[in-house]
Amino acid sequence: MEEIMAYIGQDDRHKNKFRYITAIILSGLRNTSLYDKEDINERCRDVTAMKFFKGQENDRIYCKEIHSSSGTHVIVAAILHQHKKSTKLTKKETSLIEKVGGYDYEI
Repeated sequence: MEEIMAYIGQDDRHKNKFRYITAIILSGLRNTSLYDKEDINERCRDVTAMKFFKGQENDRIYCKEIHSSSGTHVIVAAILHQHKKSTKLTKKETSLIEKVGGYDYEI
């Protein structure tokens, strides 16, 4: 979590992009170029990615969407992946996404 917070807080560009992505999510809007599901297999169910600076650094924060016992929709920012190199998922990205999907989350 410290790594993700440091990434977001490193400068205004990162803070503003994070705020923009979270505003889209909270507004219930759908923008797959900024936030989208990573449904590549059953182990990755409800894993999403916040997409930072596509076409540039192409960083990702892989998240898990869950619902609390009270029904609140929760998005857990789980893993930072910097400098995604290709448009397709590599074995490394697939492994990270499956890792996020495999965690046990307690709210």
